[in-house]
Amino acid sequence: MRNYLPILLIFSLAMAIGCKKESFTNSTEAKLIIGNDSLRFDTVFTTAGSVTQYFLIKNENKQKINISNVQLMGGAASAFKMNVDGSQGTQFTNIEIAGNDSMYVFVRVNVNPNADNQPFVIRDSIKLQWNGNTTFKQLEAWGQNANYIRSTILQGNINWTKDKPYVILGGMIVDTNAVLNIQQGTRIHLNADAPFIVDGTLIINGTKSDSVVFRSNRLDDPYRDYPGAWPGIYFRGSSINNQLTYTYIKNAYQGIVVEQPSSNANPKLRLNNCVLDNIYDIGLFAVNSSVVANNCLISNCGTNIALIYGGSYQFNHCTVVSASNSFVQHKNPALTATNFVKQNNTIYTSPLTAVFTNSIVWGDEGFVDNEIVVQKEGTDAANVTLNNVLFRAKVDPSNTAFSNVLRNTNPQFDSVDVVRRIYDFRLKAGSPAINKGVVTPLTTDFNGFSRVGLPDLGCYEKQ
Repeated sequence: MRNYLPILLIFSLAMAIGCKKESFTNSTEAKLIIGNDSLRFDTVFTTAGSVTQYFLIKNENKQKINISNVQLMGGAASAFKMNVDGSQGTQFTNIEIAGNDSMYVFVRVNVNPNADNQPFVIRDSIKLQWNGNTTFKQLEAWGQNANYIRSTILQGNINWTKDKPYVILGGMIVDTNAVLNIQQGTRIHLNADAPFIVDGTLIINGTKSDSVVFRSNRLDDPYRDYPGAWPGIYFRGSSINNQLTYTYIKNAYQGIVVEQPSSNANPKLRLNNCVLDNIYDIGLFAVNSSVVANNCLISNCGTNIALIYGGSYQFNHCTVVSASNSFVQHKNPALTATNFVKQNNTIYTSPLTAVFTNSIVWGDEGFVDNEIVVQKEGTDAANVTLNNVLFRAKVDPSNTAFSNVLRNTNPQFDSVDVVRRIYDFRLKAGSPAINKGVVTPLTTDFNGFSRVGLPDLGCYEKQ
């Protein structure tokens, strides 16, 4: 027995030390790290829910802590839902957190409709209690009512106004012979599964001070800035007489797709003072169609403009520019134009005419040598004309006529900071694009400022 005594003593001592390590601390001085005081949710549309946010509860003590109470103060009636350590509920008691360990609390919010068309605030809090300590985690969400469009075909003459946003889920079609009029200030938010398809006519009447905006229905950070968040706007074969004025199209996979010629003498699509920005694939994608664009900014897209398989196009006082950022790398030419399309190893051609006047076609240096690429197949014409255009290219594009162009001359935009996501494509004082245009009927710029004398290139007139 004498030989085993030291071993038993060592074993007992080890057990005592182990138990002491795993014991609870009851000290009121024992701290839990709970992160920031609040969880804030950006605008959440009624009935649409939100992404889940979370906060971490960390025990930095060597001993266990027993959290006696985690309680959603609004209870079952709260707009917020709480999940603690994998279980959903409104109150949890006696939760153990081991020393130097942590636990997640997940929170979601669902907003119920009310009569207010403006955003409203929803608040609640989560109470945490341990060792005589009490603290509250504040919850705050901005909710808003909306008009919900779910997998719908619109018929007749429809009018949308800015009273409440429109949230489109599952896609929407403006039927053949239907006309959708969207008035100034209207906001359209689209889900990831929701293409905006126009077989009839789309008329958008935005103004300088009250533009119309298309963007994702994900307004929470960081998703609000992700490109490719919704499919885009598609003008299909039967669509005619479309006109977009002061319209912002942001964060889509493809901004605008226009296919097939117009069935009448009018351009299939007119864009006046529009912005297509942060588009993952192609900002403006036209396939054998007709577009007139005036005072437009097409910025930071995978490819800004693609004119494929011929068609007829006019771009006047447009700024077409891309700067690589964390979302969209500038790896493709800003402008691509062809008189052909290839399908199943067969090439089909159609005449192409594209005229750019008083415009800028630019991209940051790095991956792309030539920002304008024009390609021709067969005997059909491929005629691109650059009148008073500033562009960047190591080699002039083929099948292109030039008049008073500025090659490889930095336009000197006001402010571009990709890290801070600042993109101000107005011109600095001293920009080579100032007073380099030719007089056209466009006597005001994107911001409504007058163009006096020889105009500047691009959509902005330097003031």
